[in-house]
Parts: sequence; structure tokens; C-alpha cells
Amino acid sequence: MTLLDGQVALVTGAGGGIGRGIARRFAEEGAAVALHCRTSVGAARETVGRIRDAGGAAVVLRADLTDEDACRRLVEEAADWGGGRLTALVNNAAVQPVRELPGMTAAAWREVLDANLTGVLVCTRTAAALMRGQDGGGTVTHIASIEAGAPAPGHAHYGASKAAVVAHARAAAQEYGPWGVRVNTVSPGLIDREGLADAWPDGVRRWLGAAPAGRLGRPEDVGDACVFLASRLASWITGHDLVVDGGVGARPTW
Repeated sequence: MTLLDGQVALVTGAGGGIGRGIARRFAEEGAAVALHCRTSVGAARETVGRIRDAGGAAVVLRADLTDEDACRRLVEEAADWGGGRLTALVNNAAVQPVRELPGMTAAAWREVLDANLTGVLVCTRTAAALMRGQDGGGTVTHIASIEAGAPAPGHAHYGASKAAVVAHARAAAQEYGPWGVRVNTVSPGLIDREGLADAWPDGVRRWLGAAPAGRLGRPEDVGDACVFLASRLASWITGHDLVVDGGVGARPTW
């Protein structure tokens, strides 16, 4: 018996590396998974094919998560596909542009906060309403970042959005708890992707030197954390930020 047998999950931003890793781990643990994407349709479909080839159930759903109505429709479509049930939502979709504060416009600021927060708010609200009437309730997990507390230069808007995601989860844990809905966040550190070492050799070198675990993170590491929080093993955990950073946060800063 696997950890998520019988669950129906929606993972947003599942065309990207972390989202694909989360979706694969949910499927491996027995969940039927709806993979959301906006533009990365090919990557999402490839992941769905892998899940189906392994005997799992998966589907691709498209939506623009800056649009409130589209967010609502996405969650409802995932539940319809799941036979009227949705037991887990992972809010992973986000953007991470680099822009220094002295030249940042209000429009650029709003673009990141809207992209990273609107979907979290509306998808969570819609999913919680569906989960409220279900036996066993459900879980919502936001993908935040260690940059919520320690933003990198050029990432003020991104760090602020992720700090807001953590705060939203803590507030939602209080308000949706009586509905049987647990809400948590996972805050990853540097997660490896194809070409990262070539594109940012200095950053990768510095990370490897700072991480007690001695490696970059993998999408599956984030997926494992999300599986745990969605499983019965975490039935008394809500309003928590689970840091997945290979121990970087444990290092002194002086």
C-alpha cells in the first residue's frame, strides 16, 4: 500500500522541473494527478505519458493562473476529472525574474506578485470549498522558497511573493482547519535543472560549498516533502513551513 492510495491531486506549474518531480512522486505513491501548465504543454504531456506507462492516472489541464475565473475552472476541472473529488492541491506555479530594486517599476513588481499569489489565493479557496464536503477533507501545499526569509539580490519581488505565500498558508491553516483542510508550505533551496551548472557555475560552486548535504536539490526531493504533507503521516501538521535545502539554512551567516 502506498502513501497516497485513492487520492486525487492537482499540481500547478507541472510543466517545469519541480512541478514534474512533484507530480511523478504523487503518482508513484498512488494518487491520480492532474498536471496544470500554461505554456509548457509538451513537458507536461511527456510526464503524463510516463505516469500512464507506469500504470498511473494523469491528465494535463491548461490555465492562466493570473485570471481568477481560470483558477476556479482549473480546480473544478481537476475535481471533475477525479470523479468529483480533489484531496490534494500543490500550488507550485511561479515566476522568478531577476530585476534590481533601483530600476524596478511598480508594474514589474505587480507582475511577479500577481503571478505568484493570485493562483495561490483562488485555487486554495476553490479547492478548500470542495474539500470541505469530503470525507477526510484534504490538503493544500504551497511551494514557497528559502528566499522568503533570505532573498537574493535582484529577487526582492520574488522573495516578497514567497514570504506572502508562507503567511497565506499560516492564515489559511487557521481558517480552513475547521473544514478538515490542512495547509502547509514547502521551501526549497537550490534545485538542480538541466544546464544550471553551465549557466551559473559560481552559484552552484558556492551552494555545494555551503550545503552540509553536499549536493544540489532534486525535484523529487521537493516531491517527497509534498507527498509527506499530503499523507496520513502528517495528519497533525498544518500551518508549517517545511524547509528542503540540504541544510544550507543551518549554516552560520558570520
